[in-house]
Amino acid sequence: MGFGAPKDLSDCRGFFLQPANPKHRMYEALRAYFVEGRPSAQVARDFQYSAGSFQVLCHHFRRDPDPSFFVSTRPRPRSQPKKSASRDLIVQLRKQNHSVYEISETLKLHNCPLSPTAVREVLKEEGFAALPRRLDSERPEDPRPTVEPIADVRQLSLAPRTFTTRCGGLFLFVPELVRLKLDSLVQAAHLPGSKMIPAEHALRTCLALKLWSIERHSHVMALVADEGLALFAGLNAFPKKSFLSEYSSRIHHAKTTQLLAAWHARVNPDRLFDGESFNLDFHSVPYYGEDPVVERHYVSARSRRQPSILAFLAQDAAGRAFCYSNADLRKGEESEEIFNFISFWKRTHRQLPHHLVFDSRLTTYANLARLDQMGISFTTLRRRSPQLLKEIVLLPRSAWRTVELDVPTRKYRTPRVYEQNVSLAGATFRQLFIQDLGHDEPTILLNNQPRRLSAKKLITRYAQRMLIENALSDAVRFFHIDALSSTVGLKVDFDMVLLVLASGLYRILAKTMRGYSDAQARQIFRDLVDIPADVTITEREVQVSFHRRSHLPILLASGLLDKPVSVPWWNGLKLRLTTYNGPSTPNS
Repeated sequence: MGFGAPKDLSDCRGFFLQPANPKHRMYEALRAYFVEGRPSAQVARDFQYSAGSFQVLCHHFRRDPDPSFFVSTRPRPRSQPKKSASRDLIVQLRKQNHSVYEISETLKLHNCPLSPTAVREVLKEEGFAALPRRLDSERPEDPRPTVEPIADVRQLSLAPRTFTTRCGGLFLFVPELVRLKLDSLVQAAHLPGSKMIPAEHALRTCLALKLWSIERHSHVMALVADEGLALFAGLNAFPKKSFLSEYSSRIHHAKTTQLLAAWHARVNPDRLFDGESFNLDFHSVPYYGEDPVVERHYVSARSRRQPSILAFLAQDAAGRAFCYSNADLRKGEESEEIFNFISFWKRTHRQLPHHLVFDSRLTTYANLARLDQMGISFTTLRRRSPQLLKEIVLLPRSAWRTVELDVPTRKYRTPRVYEQNVSLAGATFRQLFIQDLGHDEPTILLNNQPRRLSAKKLITRYAQRMLIENALSDAVRFFHIDALSSTVGLKVDFDMVLLVLASGLYRILAKTMRGYSDAQARQIFRDLVDIPADVTITEREVQVSFHRRSHLPILLASGLLDKPVSVPWWNGLKLRLTTYNGPSTPNS
């Protein structure tokens, strides 16, 4: 490394005393310390080093066997053996007008593989320009990506044919969709549609993804070529992710509420919702990004506050199906959402809900007094304040009484209970202190029901609130309600309504399957729905033959097979569910 040639004596002196090059400065500093014997602090100050860094520099210099100050550290060109060995072949193939991808494939056959990028670099070094884009007819006959048709109901073909579908279990829901007249829900909610994908077909498409446990809209591309999925929706091809992501943004909260009301009107004769008791809870759908629309809420799965969309969910305690949802909430509106649910239930069923069970943070004490004035019974937790904990500690042992819960599978069946009346927000409630329930801290229950309802029944009923916790866990793991497809809350609002419809359909299906009445949706899907089938379309019917599976006898005993059902969106063709017997053998 050269330092340049000085012009006169002053320049020469300044060249050594005031070095500008880092290597030169290091050399002069070390020489002043080791040769001239100047103090370390003075050398560090003269050459603009800190005392500590100069000591480290001296330390490394003592241990460097061959210090170099005037040798260039610029890296030398490195050889590339693979490129060098393949260069002649690459040039030869390019002269034959082969593309970089074709050259890369040829090199693999000659045991000297190079990526298309490496081939392109070699050609650039040799002075070759890029080939002009060729027509498809001019390209070699290699496997290429398939172009799937555009979804258009006018192109739906019901010509006789046979094909195999991975989504055979979806057709188990078709008889219920026909009986419940899903198309009438679309008309009642005035959902948007088009000539290519009408509103009822769009709803069946979105519902199919929820029933088949598709996590994100983009994941549908793995099944977009499945003819069975398209036939379920009544289309010639299943819509792509762009349509699915855009469609829900056209549905505002008023339409989702109308869709829920129409759903209740359809399933009410089936008693899907018992209507006696409900479990209520909030769920925060986390969002990982930045958007001014998305507010910060507490996410229990992360035990922290983060950007998320808050959703309110209500579950029928007896039917175990979600019956209400609302993800169009803003901060400050949480405590009033319970009354929105009450108003919805009254409009839909012409009566108030009888009993509500919820957590302590769902609403305020003033709203508990409002519920009491409306004649709605409730059971909720009360927050453990230091004053209440002190009161519990000071209670004598004789004040507690032991009750035995009628839950054989529960580990803690004999909790201790102390009951009293308490006045909150101008109303009087029953307050229960509960010990030995399996928690480190005592449980405090608030209830406005008369004392003729025993404490044992109150504790047992609140313990059943875990049903909604389990249902939310199932909704996260199977229905994927935490998989945001965008930052817009309205899309999550529509996704929650699809959750209500899908969970209800799974509960209806579970009632027809022996032993699955209390099973969660993911278990029903794993055992009974996730099953391939052969679909045969004839002039009179669509026959779906399920492949043999270990749980097929349960389907046979359900009574759903060999019962033709006329499907309106198949131009009146009947659906017949059967089992696949396979080809016959000489010994059969």
